[in-house]
Amino acid sequence: MGDEITLTASDGGRFAAYLALPARLPAPGLIVLPEVFNTNPHIRSVADGYAAAGFIALAPDVFWRQEAANYLPYTDEGRAKARALWARLDTDQFVRDLGDMVAALRGRADCTGKIGVMGFCLGGKNAYLASTRLPIEAAVSYYGVQIDQHLEEADRRTCPILMHFAENDPHVPAPTVAAIQARMGGSPGVSIHVYPGTEHGFNREGYPPYNEAAAGLARQRTLVHLRQLLS
Repeated sequence: MGDEITLTASDGGRFAAYLALPARLPAPGLIVLPEVFNTNPHIRSVADGYAAAGFIALAPDVFWRQEAANYLPYTDEGRAKARALWARLDTDQFVRDLGDMVAALRGRADCTGKIGVMGFCLGGKNAYLASTRLPIEAAVSYYGVQIDQHLEEADRRTCPILMHFAENDPHVPAPTVAAIQARMGGSPGVSIHVYPGTEHGFNREGYPPYNEAAAGLARQRTLVHLRQLLS
């Protein structure tokens, strides 16, 4: 289990993040960006899992500039609140804040200095943007939404990226995945996987539409990717 810490943005704003440490230090850093439901118990458990795998895992409060400490449940009410917060999120400002998180992790005495960013849904989009805008060593995107709206940035990638998509995903439909594959597939440092029979959120253990086989395979691929680039 980790602890909640406070980070400071470049403009002086202070915000919370969940930090989970591995048993052995120093270690590489990994920022875990949540779904639109923010850094709720599920995402904290994901961070715990990657800490157990050897990474300093940091999962931020994504909506701190809108309304701090909204960690939302997978309910209709939680979904409605999440969408309202997302509508107010300034993507460019969030990526700048993400750059501050990268710097904070890299500056820790117990960090090796190598940083990866991974994310789910909304976090998957921001992990992609981290790969094009920030000085990181690795990125992983799980069913990232709206990536097709930022494909003009693809040539600015600064690190390898691993992308996981669900076969049956109304939020990232097949034509969107096809556009991403057409623009990025086959490029050096890009790996794209589509998981048959899965839906958006297939990694969400304990909640529908969790798919154990796909989640396990995606995590295995993610660990290989991160260890190759961050070790």
